[in-house]
Amino acid sequence: MDDAVDRLRLIRSAHIGPVTYRQLIARFGTAAHALEAVPMLAARGGGRAPVLADPRAIEREQAQVAKLGARYLFLDTPDYPRLLAELENAPPALIVRGDTALFDRHGVALVGARNASAAAIRFARELAHALSGPDMAIISGLARGIDTAAHQGAIERGTIAVIACGIDMVFPPENAALQARIASEGLLVTEYPPGTEPLARHFPQRNRIIAGLALGTVVVEAAPKSGSLITARLAAEMGREVMAVPGSPLDPRAQGCNLLIRDGATLVQTADDIREQIRPIDTRMLRAPGDRYTAAPPADAADSDRRTITALLGPVPVPVDELIRQTALPPAIVQTVLLELELAGRLERHAGGRVSLTT
Repeated sequence: MDDAVDRLRLIRSAHIGPVTYRQLIARFGTAAHALEAVPMLAARGGGRAPVLADPRAIEREQAQVAKLGARYLFLDTPDYPRLLAELENAPPALIVRGDTALFDRHGVALVGARNASAAAIRFARELAHALSGPDMAIISGLARGIDTAAHQGAIERGTIAVIACGIDMVFPPENAALQARIASEGLLVTEYPPGTEPLARHFPQRNRIIAGLALGTVVVEAAPKSGSLITARLAAEMGREVMAVPGSPLDPRAQGCNLLIRDGATLVQTADDIREQIRPIDTRMLRAPGDRYTAAPPADAADSDRRTITALLGPVPVPVDELIRQTALPPAIVQTVLLELELAGRLERHAGGRVSLTT
């Protein structure tokens, strides 16, 4: 893409996350125009402009991605996965290695405990093999335990691995051979540039991609506070199917799945059970990739609007919809003020469309 460097500069700059990126492109039309506007917007938000990414660093990143045999998929392009593009916080750019045609299959996320039981690992491997095929791909996070078993079961028939680090990194180390095979025979996906270490804060972000790519998420074995339940919660918030395999109440590793079923997840035990629950989304009803990025007229806020909105914010996250309701201001004005505050480093965005002032 002609403006790939500008897009990546915007993505890699401080205080510019997926939601902010989307709003900047929608308002200014191009990444180049958005980059020019960032200092002005940050000043209105009462802070210093964020340090924008160096174009030379971006060019080095692009060269490294190409050297690794990977490529970029940008959010408003035809080859970006359309289900994932529906998320408000969809990654502005993905880095992928492998067969992107797997995005065209119906995706099922299969996740679970890292310290899974031997029986659960075998079950997940066999389930993934039975589900995967010409019409369906298995999506997971390449973690130990259930994730690894899911990829192993589906590797010959179609699997997508979403990782929480750069595409040149391997985590966990024992999955080096499996990761290389997925990049060759399946599809390896990340939103992080090469060289990024697998830090703890990256894994919840990875989980939203796993859930966002899939029509439904299946949890095989999980403790009550595991990352797999985060993936299931995210899938539910996206309006996707959530399924769980029941387990013994005497096994702590099954408690998470049993709680999901108690709270409304569908109990599944076979590949046929899962296929019955998957209702393919009619992609003809999805918005075209560029629809949400057409340039919108500026929604400049008055100083009084900024004071009103900022006064309602604090360290406790509050839904953006609640700010709109309490201020009675147009949503575009509220979003503009939040955008300015975020670029100034004064606002933090949270899951579920909530925001708070930075502490």
